[in-house]
Amino acid sequence: MIRITELSLPLDHSADELRGAIVKRLNISDADLLNFTVFKRSYDARKKSSVILFIYIIDLEVRDEAAVLARFADDHNIRPAPDTHYYPVGQAPANLSERPLVVGFGPCGLFAALLLAQMGFKPIVLERGKDVRRRTKDTWALWRKKVLTPESNVQFGEGGAGLFSDGKLYSQIKDPKFYARKVMHEFVRAGAPEEIMYVSKPHIGTFRLTGVVSAMREEIIALGGEVRFETKVTDLVINAGQLEGVVLASGETIRSRHVVLALGHSSRDTFRMLHRQGVFIEAKPFAVGFRIEHPQGMIDQARLGKYAGHPELGAADYKLVHHAKNGRAVYSFCMCPGGTVVAATSEPERVVTNGMSQYSRNERNANAGIVVGISPEQDFPGGPLAGVELQERLESRAYELGGSDYCAPAQLVGDFIRGVPSSEFGEVEPSYKPGVRLGDLAPSLPEYAIEAIREALPAFGKQIRGFDRDDAVLTGIETRTSSPVRITRDHETLQSLNLRGLYPAGEGAGYAGGILSAGVDGIKVAEAVVKSILSEQSH
Repeated sequence: MIRITELSLPLDHSADELRGAIVKRLNISDADLLNFTVFKRSYDARKKSSVILFIYIIDLEVRDEAAVLARFADDHNIRPAPDTHYYPVGQAPANLSERPLVVGFGPCGLFAALLLAQMGFKPIVLERGKDVRRRTKDTWALWRKKVLTPESNVQFGEGGAGLFSDGKLYSQIKDPKFYARKVMHEFVRAGAPEEIMYVSKPHIGTFRLTGVVSAMREEIIALGGEVRFETKVTDLVINAGQLEGVVLASGETIRSRHVVLALGHSSRDTFRMLHRQGVFIEAKPFAVGFRIEHPQGMIDQARLGKYAGHPELGAADYKLVHHAKNGRAVYSFCMCPGGTVVAATSEPERVVTNGMSQYSRNERNANAGIVVGISPEQDFPGGPLAGVELQERLESRAYELGGSDYCAPAQLVGDFIRGVPSSEFGEVEPSYKPGVRLGDLAPSLPEYAIEAIREALPAFGKQIRGFDRDDAVLTGIETRTSSPVRITRDHETLQSLNLRGLYPAGEGAGYAGGILSAGVDGIKVAEAVVKSILSEQSH
């Protein structure tokens, strides 16, 4: 296989034109091009006055590959293609003596369980929330009726927090073994659109993700795995530094010496249980802020210029960062083109926001978190759970500011910058359900965060025209950008630093951020479990 990079074509090119460009680039006959696949397709819209082109990475097969590579030995854009296939690290023996447990069924737990099942280890999945169908019904009850189900919501249940998001599948993690390709491949096998394999910023969208996740669960079960919903782990069975099993809320104990702990970033009661049991945990940085909404058409125009609305480009996104005078970094987070702001609390009498898009990304508004990075050393000194406690205080305050009925506090951007309360909306209508109450957002976050965001919004307006428009809407608050703790693990074995058999994984453990990186971490941890079990059984 040969890989070509930096192959550019116009947005409206045909499939034949792509094939022709490959043949021309390699200076071969059409008959010598045996087949090709698109590994990646992206575009660069940073200069709106320029022509926007698709930029391809192509993997292909040709006749006499060695001769072609030899002719382009000095061309760094034509090279042998890397092997991106996934190769299992082992297979379960016929006399398997124990089944690994996977606690949590978000993206990390899903892929840990799937890989364990595919390698024959018949995992048992323990998920505190409900299956995706019932979970969706409970989530809509909060959005439409202000009725919260603490164990079944945006944070808890099959699919994890990533299910009710944009279904974004891109990450900046280092991935030398191409585990991300495995994640994408499994999603496509389960019904996701094939384009996620090659577009530069792939997404699935919430409604499509529900079917994909259900199909993957069925494969785990078909391979001998077991998935238990509404099954909450409340304690650990520990013997001389070795994990021997878990205790459920029902009182049942399940024995296993290999437990993948794929918690989400909102499993605060489980964090406290782990801390009580002496499992090594440390506080880590995260970010707090608001959701901002603009008309999607405004973002399209600012980012794509004359190409705004082009069907091949879809709804435009953005990524922004500003370093404020007070030393704080303010940045956009989880940008959702053509999406909605959603209620994301998992606890009574607290308000949390998040963003969500469907696959079509055709809602009227664009939204993103505008957040400020905070750290334990500077902002929440104390024990390992100090960040959790800060989140809880802020979310309770937001609940009060929103009217104590799960409505969210909100303010127009112009009023926020000027420091005056808002009383009526302009052109931008907020999408948050169950609703917002206008007022003053300044009391909802620490003063340093408010100061930094006030400075950042006009700076962002210089990068994206209209970003700081007076009637853009800020909705509070965004606190669960990432886990406030790290359940630290050994670099080699991926087990807890001080509890053998416990494999902290994914976003809740502080080792991922988003669906793709969480899925990749699930694969890594599944492999570590397999290696450990096979090593034990060989002795």
